[in-house]
Amino acid sequence: MKSLPKPSPASRAAAAAPEAARGGSPVVLGAALLGFFLISLDALIVTVALPDIGRSLGGGMSGLQWVVDGYTLMFAALMLSAGALSDRIGAKRAYGGGLVLFALASAACGLAPGLGVLVAARLVQGAAAAVMMPASLALVRQGFPDQAQRARAIAIWTVGGAVAVAAGPVLGGALTASAGWRWIFFVNLPAGLLALGLLTRVSASPRLPARLDAVGQVTAAVAMGALTYGVIEGGADGFDRPSVVASLLVAAAAAPAFLVAQVRGAHPMLPLPLFRLRVVAVSLVVGFMLNAAYYGGVFIFSLYLQQERGQSALHAGLMFIPMTALVAVVNLASAKLAERFGPRVPMAAGQLLGTAGLVALTAVGAHTDVWTVAALMVPVGLGGALAVPALTAMLLDAVPADRAGTASAVLNTGRQVGGAIAVAVFGALLAGADTFLAGMRWSMLLAAAGLVLTAGATLTLPRSGRAGAAG
Repeated sequence: MKSLPKPSPASRAAAAAPEAARGGSPVVLGAALLGFFLISLDALIVTVALPDIGRSLGGGMSGLQWVVDGYTLMFAALMLSAGALSDRIGAKRAYGGGLVLFALASAACGLAPGLGVLVAARLVQGAAAAVMMPASLALVRQGFPDQAQRARAIAIWTVGGAVAVAAGPVLGGALTASAGWRWIFFVNLPAGLLALGLLTRVSASPRLPARLDAVGQVTAAVAMGALTYGVIEGGADGFDRPSVVASLLVAAAAAPAFLVAQVRGAHPMLPLPLFRLRVVAVSLVVGFMLNAAYYGGVFIFSLYLQQERGQSALHAGLMFIPMTALVAVVNLASAKLAERFGPRVPMAAGQLLGTAGLVALTAVGAHTDVWTVAALMVPVGLGGALAVPALTAMLLDAVPADRAGTASAVLNTGRQVGGAIAVAVFGALLAGADTFLAGMRWSMLLAAAGLVLTAGATLTLPRSGRAGAAG
């Protein structure tokens, strides 16, 4: 009797997709959520530990900025190529590879003998996070083909980041105070193993035709890296230094070179037709400013609480609890508000709430009660929690399914660039001001002005948040 031909990998994946949609979706969501938790945790857990890292390994303000921005810079610079990689090799495979690299880099961070090694390991960690992020969101889309279910799944997925945001400063402070700052990196290892275990139960992801854009990737990385270096080192030692001037000139040349590569390249990593959709363009600038305000604020107030007010790492971490305690709840409420009123309402309301918090923080002084400071930070955290789920769901609904990985990469690139630039700029303002408080106030005002502008851009979107699909 003639045996039946074996099904191809593509047919097996197609056959498994309905099963994943029915029974495998919670596993898909769990694996994706846990990875997003780790990515978000490592962007913030390090911040409260910066003074201890500085005392242990040496280095001034610029060195500590690189500990933060080494991660976010590589995260942002490689995100777009990582989206194409996720499409090309399949979201599951890309996600698994990113998880393994992230765990190895975390171990290297914890074992770092000096600041240079720590920054290098943070660069690798950021590269791994860049691979994981778009693959994570693509897995959610794969597991939830129904739009309404997907919106709720995305809201739950964002809870992973929200819990990490809430836990990051507190966990960082607690681990630093009790076991030493190195444990803020070792804690990633068991969570990474659990995520890999869940991933083994996820169905294979389809592979989509996608080519890597080498010229675009190189010019993007050079532009981001040179700009970040110029701002950080210029703030520390002066913007008239030859190396700083040269770095900023390189950034100014690399940025238009990147755009030219995207226009003329056969396979650009940033498909410019996506930006014909106003939803995509507005999503990018809103995501940029939300992260700039939040990550920049956590960076500044971690230093303020420890260096200006003499708080321990643990006490500084506890000060962030009021800001982050309700974030997960507000994430879920954002999805319900978007269903009822459209995504514009939670997006604009979140940005304006964040603006109010930033303006209020300019009144903080040298003797302001620390719990008053903690209360004034609350609107900044809740504003982002209200806006981000609606923003993410609106973007994915606006683009074709085969652009999900690329679109999520575009959004999260903008968000990570916002965080990296904020740390660089705010650190430069702190270094250049006569007092820490003056630099802090200018930083808060700058972030508030940016959120007002992006809130205005949000209100120009259609009420439904949909504007067709880009080709």
